[in-house]
Amino acid sequence: MKYKTIALAGNPNVGKSTVFNSLTGLNQHTGNWPGKTVTGAQGTFTYKDTRFLLVDLPGTYSLTAASIDEKVARDYICSGEADITLVVADGTCLERNLNLILQILSITSDVILCVNLLDEAKKKKISIDLQKLSQVLDIPVVGMTARSKIGFEQLLETLWKFEARRDAQREDVPCRLCENAESYVDSLQYAKSIYQQCVTQQTDDPHAFDRRLDKIVTSRKYGYPIMILLLGLIFWITITGANYPSQGLTMLFSWLDTKLRLFLDFISMPAALESALMDGVYKTLTWVISVMLPPMAIFFPLFTLLEDFGYLPRVAFNMDHAFKKCCAHGKQALTMWLVDTCMLLENV
Repeated sequence: MKYKTIALAGNPNVGKSTVFNSLTGLNQHTGNWPGKTVTGAQGTFTYKDTRFLLVDLPGTYSLTAASIDEKVARDYICSGEADITLVVADGTCLERNLNLILQILSITSDVILCVNLLDEAKKKKISIDLQKLSQVLDIPVVGMTARSKIGFEQLLETLWKFEARRDAQREDVPCRLCENAESYVDSLQYAKSIYQQCVTQQTDDPHAFDRRLDKIVTSRKYGYPIMILLLGLIFWITITGANYPSQGLTMLFSWLDTKLRLFLDFISMPAALESALMDGVYKTLTWVISVMLPPMAIFFPLFTLLEDFGYLPRVAFNMDHAFKKCCAHGKQALTMWLVDTCMLLENV
């Protein structure tokens, strides 16, 4: 049976990866896009009688800019390879996400909108009329909270029904994305109009706290000191905290070493083979576990917390100006920091 291809698109940090992982499970693989340095993930899943191939496109705010990520997303959608484009949007800032949705709709009409983070939107007292949004955009709209897997059954059913109807009725729409400044401004104005029709909020500015926080952590005066102190604190917690489980594992493996050698002597294993197993394989394996596992088990959860709290995008924003001077962008600072930290942990 042939796979039906779904292109998964959306802004960065809207829960796209959570949706991808929940739908595909362990049926995933990664690879570079043809002719590009951008890594893409693909996965498969089956619902009822239909098999789907999910292609995770790079997160992007627009399809009209010149970055590699945006070109990859635009080229893939324009290629017509995808039967459905599933757009994941952030329910807490839907107006910003609508710009990308409208651009994708200018390329293809085979679009399903998934409004994620409805739990966070509720906390910010934001109410979204999903039915009205579906009518205005003339596409299926599914509301969900991906982290809690709320709305996944509805999403699967929508994908299945949409594909069945598409095979019978829908026709391909030629790529007609406009890149001039006037059309871009019109898109932004239309996005604002849709937002005002479909979204109500009980407060004047539901993002007031985030804006106050941004003024501190991304300011010229406090941004860099806070970044250095926070990242330095995480590194210190990683090194100091890892010492205790590392020492415990070393003592455990040393005790096991003694017991295993007694057992090997008891069964009269040849000395050369015993040395290869215990002094080679066993010591190498236990050293890697006792030295590398504890710091990694501490560092990566802390790094994930920074991502969940939204601080890592702010770090990328802080570093963007400096990295542009060497023809790069701020997001690469996070990759460099991860690589440098891992190399440093290996030498500690």
